[in-house]
Amino acid sequence: MVGEHAVYNGKIIMQSEAVVPVTLREVQSGFYVYESLRVIQAHPVHLEDHLLRLEASAKLINLTYPFNREEIASWVHALIEVDLVENASLRIQIYGGMQPQLFITTSEILTYPESFYTEGVKTFTYEGERLLPGAKNGNLLLNYIALEEARRQGCFEALLVDSEHKILEGTRSNFFAIKDGKLFTAQDEKVLLGITRDRVIKAAKQFGLQILYEAPSVEQVLAGSYDELFISATSMAAMPVSRVNGTIVGTTFALTREICSLVRQWELED
Repeated sequence: MVGEHAVYNGKIIMQSEAVVPVTLREVQSGFYVYESLRVIQAHPVHLEDHLLRLEASAKLINLTYPFNREEIASWVHALIEVDLVENASLRIQIYGGMQPQLFITTSEILTYPESFYTEGVKTFTYEGERLLPGAKNGNLLLNYIALEEARRQGCFEALLVDSEHKILEGTRSNFFAIKDGKLFTAQDEKVLLGITRDRVIKAAKQFGLQILYEAPSVEQVLAGSYDELFISATSMAAMPVSRVNGTIVGTTFALTREICSLVRQWELED
């Protein structure tokens, strides 16, 4: 029954009715914040963390709404219960304005072939930095254009590169590199502080890696300066990167796969 119903401002509705008017200024401007999370065995994974980030994103763009975390959490559970949801991708989205609108929807859980984790995925670099990177908001044009270009190149993800040729993050993921017992990733203020990113860093520490908040450069990556590269997101956990711009950058991903396994284990223990 995944996707049969939705929540609108606390009320259960049919998901087909979860729509917004195109004439609304906030819709036209992409003035909204959102969170995407996994439902595993009828449990919304890391829900409190996602709701805290939702609040933080809203504050960054001055979007106010009358709903509190406890209410939203109860609506999430109500939707899971009414549709008997076991496993799904769940999205919370809040439009701002004079009358804020909150929607909670579900869809089939996003999964990837096992080969993505054993063989790694192809990526493509794209020059561009997100506006207000700390906010998970509706300003997604850069992400869309970059990802579509990556797909035209036969790649799974686009990696966003700043003016100093540093790889900051993916269009829908965080980016990491491993070298000589160190984990490299961009500074917090330059990227979206992913819920899974936090778990990846925690897992890396458990495996004895030193964390360095230094974004890898495109030149270093293409020169093969790192032992392993990977991306992370709610749907991916930690996914190895085998190619960047057609250049082979990794063939073995032992640490990445261990990190991935631990992150997934924590989802079940949440």
